[in-house]
Parts: sequence; C-alpha cells; structure tokens
Amino acid sequence: MSAAPKDVMYVDLDDEITGLIDKVRQSESKIVALVLPKRAAVLQSPVNMKLLKRSADTAKKRVVLITSETGIISLAGAAGLYVAHTLQSKPFVPAVEEELSEPISVIDSDSNEPKLDKTKPIGALAGLKIKDDETIEVDQDVPEATGSSAAAVKPDKKLKVPNFERFRLAIILGGGALVLLLIGFFVANAVLPKARIVIKTDTSSITTDFDMTAATDISELDEEGLRIPLVQKEIKKTDSEKVAATGQRDDGTKASGEVSLKNCSQADGRVTVPAGTGLSTNNLTFITQEAVTLPASSFSGGSRTCTTAVESVDVVAQKAGDQYNISSGRTWSVAGFSGINGTDNTAMTGGTSKIVKVVSQQDIDGAKQKLTERSSTNAKEELQKELDSEGLISVPDTDAMKAPVITSTPRVNEEASEVTVSLETIYAVQAVKKDDLSKLIESQAKNQIDTDKQDIQDNGIDQAGLRIKEKRPNGSLIVSVQSVVVAGPQFDIEAVRNEVAGKKRGETEEIIQSRPGIRDVTIDYSPFWVYSTPKKTDKITIVFEKNETE
Repeated sequence: MSAAPKDVMYVDLDDEITGLIDKVRQSESKIVALVLPKRAAVLQSPVNMKLLKRSADTAKKRVVLITSETGIISLAGAAGLYVAHTLQSKPFVPAVEEELSEPISVIDSDSNEPKLDKTKPIGALAGLKIKDDETIEVDQDVPEATGSSAAAVKPDKKLKVPNFERFRLAIILGGGALVLLLIGFFVANAVLPKARIVIKTDTSSITTDFDMTAATDISELDEEGLRIPLVQKEIKKTDSEKVAATGQRDDGTKASGEVSLKNCSQADGRVTVPAGTGLSTNNLTFITQEAVTLPASSFSGGSRTCTTAVESVDVVAQKAGDQYNISSGRTWSVAGFSGINGTDNTAMTGGTSKIVKVVSQQDIDGAKQKLTERSSTNAKEELQKELDSEGLISVPDTDAMKAPVITSTPRVNEEASEVTVSLETIYAVQAVKKDDLSKLIESQAKNQIDTDKQDIQDNGIDQAGLRIKEKRPNGSLIVSVQSVVVAGPQFDIEAVRNEVAGKKRGETEEIIQSRPGIRDVTIDYSPFWVYSTPKKTDKITIVFEKNETE
C-alpha cells in the first residue's frame, strides 16, 4: 500500500527547529503540511525558515506552511516555501520582489509521483474526505495578498466555527430542567399527597367529671390517687416605649417680700411660727424664711378687737414666675395656725418666668400602661406557643405578672422633649402535661364502658374543662376536670393505616368497612391529582364521626 501523498502535522508553540526538521524527514509522504499555531516562534527566524527549506529539499519533500500570519508568510516567500491559509486553500509561494510567471509545482519534475493538480486543495490531495461545510481553519485573520497570491488568500465563505458556549449553555439548562423535573415529581408524588379518612361508627358519649390534685412537688402521675405533676412556666419580657414629654417647669426667679403677722387666736401665751411655713393669698403661696414668735393675743372692747402687736417675717414665693409679683395691702393666711393672719405693706417683687418642657409622672404612667398591655398580650401568646410545643395545658386562673421594673430616661421633672420608658417583668403560668391529663380522663372513662368490646376513640382532651376548686397553703391545687369521651368499637388505627397504605380508593373503603361497627367511610385525597392512599402512613389521617347510640 502506497503512502498518502500528503502528511498533515500540527506544530506546538514550544517545538524547536531541529525537532520540526526531524518530523519532516521522518514523514513517508512527499508533501508535508505543517499547521502552525499563532505566533509560532520556531519559524519567526529567516535562518530557521531556510534550514527547513534546505532540509526539505535534501529529503525530497515539499513543505506547505498552513498559516495566515503576515510575518511568517513573508519569510516563507523569501525562503521559497509554499504557504496555504487553510488545509482547503490552494498552496502558493508568496511573492517577494517579482511576480512568478507561472505557479511552481510542488512535485519534482524528475519524480515518478503523479503531478499535483494545483486547482485542488491540499486536503483533497491528501485523500481526506472533507465535507463542503466542514471547517478546519487554523486562523480567520486572513491578510491581504498582493500579486499572484491574491486569489489564493481569499477566505472561504462557507467555513463556520461551532459555537461551543451555546452548546455548553444548552447542556446546563437542560440538566437544570431535568433536576427541577425530578424534584417536582418527588414532591408531587411523595410529599404533597395526603388522605383524610372519616369513619362513622356506632359510638357513645361518656361524660367524665372528677377532681385531681396538682402540685409542683408531685414527681410522676398517680392514676389511682388522681395526683398529677404541676409545672411552673415563666417568660421574661422587656419592652420600651418612647413618648413626648408634656410636663412644664418654670425655671425663672422667685418673688420675695415681707409679711407682718399678728396673733389673734384664742390660745393663751405666745405663738411661734416656724421657718418654712406657707403663707397664702389669692391662691399664691409664699414660704417663711425664718421662725417668728408672736406675742399673746389681746382684745379690747365689747367687739373684742384684736390689739396684739405685729411681727414681720421675710417670705419667698413657693415657685418661680412673674405671677407672684403681687401688690401690697393683701391679707394672708398662715398654714396650720388658726387665728393668725398677716398683711403686707410692700409689694412682692423679683419673680420672672422661664417655661421649659420636662418629663411628668403622667407621661411615665401613660407609657407604662401601653407597655403593660402590649407585653401582657405578647407574653401570653409566647407562653401558649411554648406550652403547645412542650405538650402542656395551662390551668385557668394561675397566670400572673410579677411586679414590673419601670425605668425612664430622663427621669421625672428633668428637662426633655421626649422620654423613653422601659418595662421589665416576668409572666408566669402553671400547667399540667397533656399526656398525663389524657391518661386520667381515659382511666375514668374506662370505668363506664365494656373494655372488651369498646375502645376510647376520642378522650375529649382538647375540649376538656379545668377549674380550680381550692388553692391550698402548700401551693397545691384541687382542680375539677370535665370532658366528653367518645367510645366505639375496638379499632387499631395504626394497623389500619399500614393496611390501607398505597391502596386505591375502592380497596381502602372495602378494607375499613369490613370491620365490625363501621357504618360509613368517606375518603378525601389531596391534592387533586392524587387518586390512591399515600404509601407513607404519616400522610394518612383517620377521624371518627359519631353515629351515636344510647
């Protein structure tokens, strides 16, 4: 078998000229096509180019460089090497100084090999089967050619470059869609399907009414003694409220003056009015600045006119403000002393007003009320959630709020435009375990039914009524319990769930109705596409409806 007329070799960036020459010599083909990468350093040297040409001639090979780089094309033309822009392009020797009169044959004239048809591409000469639309371009940057090489440099418009980015994006999107489809299938067939089976049985209602003892020092349930552990649950709440300050304070100066006092009382002997005693006139109060002793009262004539001598005392207004600047000639009363009065011979002066906004006690009381109501509501909701999560039932009338701690910033009577009031308190409630209470109710109900034929289908725990009858000094409670228990034919719910799991509607109905004491069965599936009972038993809910018999 003869060797192929052409050998295609791909040159790496790090190939050396010696290695390249060895590859050409070792080729069994007369024509060797060297596909060059961009910026192939090995053939950027005229010396290397001439060495390649000389070695090829010595080995009687025709080398064609597959490239579109202008620098290499020029060097190839100077060395006399053939060039083609692609494996499908026609080979040519680039013109250097003068046009070639006729194309140079790649085949030696004295060779026995058939002459090459220069109208065919190199790929066809190599015997390669190349489709019209197949692309093997090494570089799309085709330089302009001059002279006789112009026709050879013209790019092929049919060549296309595959868009691998679009292909990769399509694979990613397709994979994502498949994952979402699998997740949706799992959710639709394993998570969402539910079944609610309503069973009507021959049942009877039994009312239980008993008293139990609940205490925190009881460690475990005592069914016979009706003693149940009592649990104390607490929650601490901290909240704050910011309100506008509405109080006012006059930071002005206080008026002052002098008042003359006279003892006209019926008391015997002298009377001393201590410092700090309030003297009032027209609802304005002044404070004495020193103690004053008044002589004993004396009267004259039939009208008993008071003739006691007067004593003067300095006074200062109780509060600042210009309203305390009052005229003279007023009558004054003395707080705590009957029959002692006074007059002023000079006006009260020096009072000025400077009103500033301050925090009042009313501001704090209003914020406290809002905080207490809000905290109480939130605390009850949080306590109830905690009780539910722990399987506890609160005992009525045991909830309490410990004394709250109220703080305000700033404090009462301090200057401010607004005040922040904080409340910290503890809410508490007492409760019993739901399971313990259920056991007590069921034990009392079983005393009223035939346990060989009937079971407790609903112990009525959710509607049970609790009421404290007595609170004992030791902290224990006597609690009255009332509930309505539903009794029906013996029915193993878990066994039924396992038996109907995965069955169709008709099979499920037949399995349940075959049991004694069953009057009717209604099955509801959800969502709408579910047509059989779920395989997971926790997705099956069984509810009993009374078809009550006396």
